[in-house]
Amino acid sequence: MTYPHPIIAREGWPFIAFAFFAALLIHSFMGFGWAWPFWLLNLLVIQFFWDPQRPVPQQPNVVLCPADGRIIKVENAHDPYANRDALKISVFMSVFNVHSQRSPIDGSVIDIKYFPGAYLRAAIDKASLENERNAIILQSPDNHIITSVQVAGYLARRILCYVSTGENLARGQRYGFIRFGSRVDVYLPLGSKPRVSIGEKTQASTTILAEL
Repeated sequence: MTYPHPIIAREGWPFIAFAFFAALLIHSFMGFGWAWPFWLLNLLVIQFFWDPQRPVPQQPNVVLCPADGRIIKVENAHDPYANRDALKISVFMSVFNVHSQRSPIDGSVIDIKYFPGAYLRAAIDKASLENERNAIILQSPDNHIITSVQVAGYLARRILCYVSTGENLARGQRYGFIRFGSRVDVYLPLGSKPRVSIGEKTQASTTILAEL
């Protein structure tokens, strides 16, 4: 599958342009000695909005990781969005991770639920239910239900979701973005077999979270 987006996330171009012209202006009037921190800031902004092409595993009955980051939870929990007991796997994203979200399965979007909320540090447990968040509920061709939840963090102030109810997604397809530090919670059917462990680093679309 070819990743259909440029290597720099489209959400980043206004921030990159602002940082670039600020550095250029200071460099022009005050010299490199004053401007170098702003050039460094520009590089950090580019790094934050880096959104590279990734290989997408095609094995049947697997759930792919929707986000880059580090696994912080693998546990049985209640899925409040699909109202069921589920296996919950949580991925924490630092400011140094890629922040686009990609579909964990081939499936259709059967519901989207957005909740305003707080901006607690994303790594703590109660952020899952108290922070601003957006859940998409996916149904696979085999009728498995997968819930993928974008959760804002302490620095994140914007959750972006580009899909609609009824839309069909391919595994690895980009569906959203969270700005500046956050987490993603994935709820899977009970009986799913985890393929990751706490502390493991993940790559969106490439890391296999679990087998259904």
